[in-house]
Amino acid sequence: MATLITVGATKRGVFHEAGYVGTQMKESIPFLKVKLMMPSENQRWETLQAIKNSPKGRIKSDPHWSDRGENILAGYVETLSLSLNAGLILKKLSPPPPPETPSLASSSGCSTPGLSQGVSTFVGSNGTIPSISNQHLIISVTKESVQPQATSDGLKLGSPLEEGRTPTFLPSPPTLPLLSPRDMEMNGCIMAFEEEQREKAKAAVRKRQQQLEETVLAIAAADSEQLKRIEELMELKQRQENQMMRDLRDRETKESMGRQEQLKEAHRHRIKILNMRVWESEQQRVREAELERQRQAEGRERLNNLNNIQEEILQLNQLLDPSTHITEHLLAGSLSSYTTRGNQLCSQVSEVVHKTAEGEFPGVEDMMVAKQALHNMKTLIQQMQEEAVSAQEEKKKRGEEEEHRKQVALQQQKEAEKKAAESSKEKAQRKGLQNRADGSTMKWFRDLQTSLSQCAQSFEQLSSSRDKQTKKIKMELQKTATTPVCQISPISGSLLRGIFDKIDNLLSGRSTECGGKSVSTSLHPQGLNFVSYKIAEKFVRLGEEEVASNHKAAFPIAVVASGIWELHPKVGDLILAHLHKSCPYSIPHYPPMKDGMSVKEYQEILGYHVDESGVENQDQFLKRMSGMIRLYAAIVQLRWPFGSKQEPVPHGLNHGWRWLAQVLNMAPVVDITATLLYDFLEVCGNALIKQYQNQFWKLILLLKEEYLPRIEAITSIDQMGSVTRLKEFIEASLQKKRIDLPEGHLTSSFWRL
Repeated sequence: MATLITVGATKRGVFHEAGYVGTQMKESIPFLKVKLMMPSENQRWETLQAIKNSPKGRIKSDPHWSDRGENILAGYVETLSLSLNAGLILKKLSPPPPPETPSLASSSGCSTPGLSQGVSTFVGSNGTIPSISNQHLIISVTKESVQPQATSDGLKLGSPLEEGRTPTFLPSPPTLPLLSPRDMEMNGCIMAFEEEQREKAKAAVRKRQQQLEETVLAIAAADSEQLKRIEELMELKQRQENQMMRDLRDRETKESMGRQEQLKEAHRHRIKILNMRVWESEQQRVREAELERQRQAEGRERLNNLNNIQEEILQLNQLLDPSTHITEHLLAGSLSSYTTRGNQLCSQVSEVVHKTAEGEFPGVEDMMVAKQALHNMKTLIQQMQEEAVSAQEEKKKRGEEEEHRKQVALQQQKEAEKKAAESSKEKAQRKGLQNRADGSTMKWFRDLQTSLSQCAQSFEQLSSSRDKQTKKIKMELQKTATTPVCQISPISGSLLRGIFDKIDNLLSGRSTECGGKSVSTSLHPQGLNFVSYKIAEKFVRLGEEEVASNHKAAFPIAVVASGIWELHPKVGDLILAHLHKSCPYSIPHYPPMKDGMSVKEYQEILGYHVDESGVENQDQFLKRMSGMIRLYAAIVQLRWPFGSKQEPVPHGLNHGWRWLAQVLNMAPVVDITATLLYDFLEVCGNALIKQYQNQFWKLILLLKEEYLPRIEAITSIDQMGSVTRLKEFIEASLQKKRIDLPEGHLTSSFWRL
């Protein structure tokens, strides 16, 4: 008996003992259809059980395969095949084979009426067997065909297959079974059962879907209610937090207002204290202002007294001048000591006045110093007058005897000097040296002296007038001209600028304060010439006295003189004329003794201070000459730092080089030449090195090798001090190849003081 099994692909399906139970989702899909020709009901249930246990029957149900767009058999990849026990089942179910087995193949030429009728049932109009899907497989098995085919593949029916091996069957031509009415009824029952199960599955699915939808709606409603409760709880917490923040802000506001009130109270208290302090400071300021006014009034009064003291002491100092009748009968040494002491007292007062020039009032101690200096000056004048009277009486006693001795000494000295001059002249001519400066230098000297004489004559009316008002103007002009010059000192650059401005204002015709009064050269027609003459004379006098005693003073005096010389060339010419007159060696010039000239006159021409008591000693003479040469050496190398840099220096280093060269071209003079050369080189040597360099060193070598031996040749042993000092200085300079800056030179920091 032949059995036909048709297997179709299903999306989801399970066969149970009671029958086929299918689960259908939303649409009708292909299903598994089994057509069995079974002789009994028991064998039917065994077949269903076998189908249930087949791989297709074990496919898991997934209700969401359609939502994901998958195929219902996407997870099934097993090859369609018979189970291992298919042979035994078929052997039991198959009846004895008929005499002949009809074939479905077209090539068999079968013309059985039943077969033709079955074929027409399963074959379509186009000659093909209809299939539900591309996975349908129709297998026709007969008792005779199964055994040989299985045997050909090495599979023996009735014995289990080897594990892991899938039985294969060669496809045979399609066959159509001959269905009996019983089979057709069974087939209809199966199909009706399947349809019923399908409807039940659909109803169950719809019911399950409805339940799920109701469950989802219930859950959504519950979630919505729960969300509302959560939102209400969040709102409650938010309101509580907001209320807490408001309470906190209120507390902080109250606390801050309390602190502000405390701060306001503390501020009011501080304002009250500050107002009290301001009132106290204002009262203190008023008291201090009153004290300051009193101090200013007392200071001005002391300043007026100081100016009066200075004026009086300067007038008393003029009595110490050698040209006054009081000093006519004093000895030179005695007069020099009085003059030095008077200058010291004037310097003490000038130091006190320097403080007032800086904007300060003199103190009580300063006034005591000034009054003591005035008292000492009066005492000094009184002593000088007494000494002058005693000296005059003594001179009267020694009259004739001293005169006779002088005549004899002068005659002898004249003859000795005449012989010495002749011998030195002969020696100088033999050695090629000159006894006097060249013609151009002497002409320049005579022109300066002529200008000096003309300037002195131009204010003769002012100086010799007996009118009280004219005398008063003369004294005021002289005081205004000489006081600033006397105040020059190396204290600070600002002090020198103040002094320079006063002198410049006076020479420019502007009003100048002196002793609390405003003085100008316009007070008298001859006032400008008189002031120029006195200023130039005072500069030279400072070199003769102050620089001679203090070598450092040469530089501040020289820099102010150089600045005045640059702005007022006439004053510079007068300074040079006074210097040549007081120190002819600054030309340089060694005046010869002329016939008929007395020794006194000759000594005055040489620069000695000569009076009736005699000639000043040699040391004092050399000291004064040294001071004036040092002043001249400082003038030629300095320039007023605040003047115009465009204009040339009126009397610069070229004049210093000319002076040095002319001195070395002239025959040396005992004592004076060595002294002046040393002083000049010590002050001006460093500047000459910077300007002339190798030429200067050639001149120094000439001085050492040729000129210095000539000085030594005419110098006696007791006069070798100045020569030795010059020689040591030259040797040290040549050894070091430099000359140090002189002591007291003005540095850049000096002008910042």
